[in-house]
Amino acid sequence: MTTTTPSRGRRRAPTRIERAAGKAAALQKPRVILALLLLLGLTSVMLLDGYLRAEVGGDERVRDGAGSSKVPDKILNGGPIISFRGGQATTTSVPAKTIALTFDDGPNPTYTPQVLKILKKYDVPATFFLVGSMVSRYPGIVQDMVDQGDEVGIHTFTHVDLSYQSDARIRREMTQTQLALAGAAGITTTLFRAPYSSETDAIDNYSWPVYKKLGEEGYTSVFVDTDSDDWKKPGVSKIVQWATPSGTSGASVLMHDAGGDREQTIKALPEYIEKMRAKGYTFTTISGVVEAQNTAARAGQQANAPTGAAGGQLRGGSRNGTDRLQAAHREATGATLYEGKALVVAVAVAEYTVPTLSVGLVIVGVAVMGRFGMMLILARRHYRLRNKRRFSWGPTVTRPVTVIVPAYNEKECIANTLESLARSTHPIEVVVVDDGSSDGTSEIAREAARSLGMTNVRVIRQENAGKPAALNNGVRSASHDIVVMMDGDTVFEPDTVRQLVQPFANPEVGAVAGNAKVGNRDTVIGAWQHIEYVMGFNLDRRMYDLLRCMPTIPGAIGAFRREAVLQVGGMSEDTLAEDTDITIAMHRAGRRVVYQEHARAWTEAPGSLKQLWSQRYRWSYGTMQALWKHRKSLTDKGPSGRFGRVGMPLVVIFQIVTPVFAPLIDVFTAYSMIFVDFRAALYAWLAVLGVQLVCAAYAFKLDKEKYRYLLMMPLQQLAYRQMMYLVLIHSCITALTGGRLRWQKLKRTGEVGTPAGVGR
Repeated sequence: MTTTTPSRGRRRAPTRIERAAGKAAALQKPRVILALLLLLGLTSVMLLDGYLRAEVGGDERVRDGAGSSKVPDKILNGGPIISFRGGQATTTSVPAKTIALTFDDGPNPTYTPQVLKILKKYDVPATFFLVGSMVSRYPGIVQDMVDQGDEVGIHTFTHVDLSYQSDARIRREMTQTQLALAGAAGITTTLFRAPYSSETDAIDNYSWPVYKKLGEEGYTSVFVDTDSDDWKKPGVSKIVQWATPSGTSGASVLMHDAGGDREQTIKALPEYIEKMRAKGYTFTTISGVVEAQNTAARAGQQANAPTGAAGGQLRGGSRNGTDRLQAAHREATGATLYEGKALVVAVAVAEYTVPTLSVGLVIVGVAVMGRFGMMLILARRHYRLRNKRRFSWGPTVTRPVTVIVPAYNEKECIANTLESLARSTHPIEVVVVDDGSSDGTSEIAREAARSLGMTNVRVIRQENAGKPAALNNGVRSASHDIVVMMDGDTVFEPDTVRQLVQPFANPEVGAVAGNAKVGNRDTVIGAWQHIEYVMGFNLDRRMYDLLRCMPTIPGAIGAFRREAVLQVGGMSEDTLAEDTDITIAMHRAGRRVVYQEHARAWTEAPGSLKQLWSQRYRWSYGTMQALWKHRKSLTDKGPSGRFGRVGMPLVVIFQIVTPVFAPLIDVFTAYSMIFVDFRAALYAWLAVLGVQLVCAAYAFKLDKEKYRYLLMMPLQQLAYRQMMYLVLIHSCITALTGGRLRWQKLKRTGEVGTPAGVGR
């Protein structure tokens, strides 16, 4: 065993890489916060959209036998308009030969504009009771209503029956709708119609306190005298018939401009207006009815005398622009106005974002399912091809090889690593490159080599310069034409090196990727990573091997022709993923890169979520760096161009784009469970999980792993996978913001011993 002279014991100044690492670490916190803010923003947009489109909190209508003992008789037998003055409830009836035409459930982008067009044509005013969520989604239609001189009222925000809701829910429904009106048309309103209400004689002991409370707050509750029942779609003639009051009675008439197919309503409306006018009826708004009664009361006249004129004046004044506001409207100002505008903007963002994400979900879903199918088909083909008895790489490779072990502060692991190499069935020399460790790694390595009787070990100590520099030092110092690279926290099985180097019998092969295994898999985090390694890494490598576009030779176990490494300039410090960088460089140099699944290495996966985040962040960001560095391969010719046009798109799609957008599957699953159909969403999620389990089970079968670890897969999908999404998003933000992250050393425990002690 030979050694180089270690550095002196004096305290050294931080290296350039260490200074860069410290500076980069200081910059990561803001990027983590930005990634979390993006996730929070997406979640907020989804929740807002779901709230706008669905009723949240439960609509507990309809209760039977509520009774009306607490409702005053004058209310039950009074007119359809209920107001409170001085704490006393009063009702107002629509005067004879007068129609207060009202529409519920809008605005609707299909039917409401058609209704407005008809009303404008016949110069008929109407009162629209609007659902706040629809107002915030279609603010332009509401603005058209107000500009045209029509009147608007509140129909709650989510079309929930307020009779059985808490005071807080009632207040929220009213306030949110007022904000939506303020943002859409710059107004608020004093009119209210409860969803599912009808005539006043239907008021019961549950609903009366709601009307009373809202009346005391200044709201006028509006009911109906005549219901067209157009929502039943009975036909145009029936709608006209049912909306016509008997004799010469006036009426508050209910129709709908939203809530379903309203084609019959659109066809019935002109016919109805013409019929009522032919009978001598005039049309007005709810405010027109109230104002006419007040005017008549002050003048001591009959309540129905000036009604038609009042309605016409309100309509004409608005059209001429001299009186934009109906009597029930109030101009929104101050915080209400700005909060309303903010609500409308937020809803617009949600309206744009969610459909866009839906399209992305379809694309991602197809890509994910396609990837699973491709992996299964190609992995099976790879397995059958490589395990045929007649398959051979060529003459058995028996010549010695050099195993390079870069080490930085590996005192916990280096002895186990050397012990595993001492059992190698293939002749090797071992070059341990100590990259300026401060924990006595080199001394431990020398002592382990002596105690194991390994005379084929050289320990080289260098100033701290990073892992690529350590590997390059090892390559330059190697005595043999094949070099095997492994990590200082990894152990090999006795037959690993022999299996790993056999593909070099084929002169086209320039590098070989081995099969990395998680040694500390008995913890929850370790089991999750074990599933990921077997399914996400090794199953992928079978596919990439068959397509001849292997993107990464794992740092834990890989072999190279020494002259090929020197030909491409050695291990580069340009990226954090030097293993991906050198692999792509091999492809571009025309070297074939293959996967040898029988060459197994056992590595210690990070033991904490913090360390796991750090490792995967470095991996994903380094992969992006490597792809960007080799982007010219997209337009190259020959082997370089082949990788650029086959391998690089696959890596970008399957390792960056699809994983970045894969959270859409989980986000939309949660969205559907809350707002759409819980059972259907759950079944869909379980179906996707089932497909993944099938793929994972097949991967475990190919690697001869025990299936019991797959019991952890559902939990992995709920927790571990979400963390990997955040890591990748974090990496994308770092790349987009021009960050430069340096290699970070993970804390190791040395719990992964020799392969004999690692059970499956």
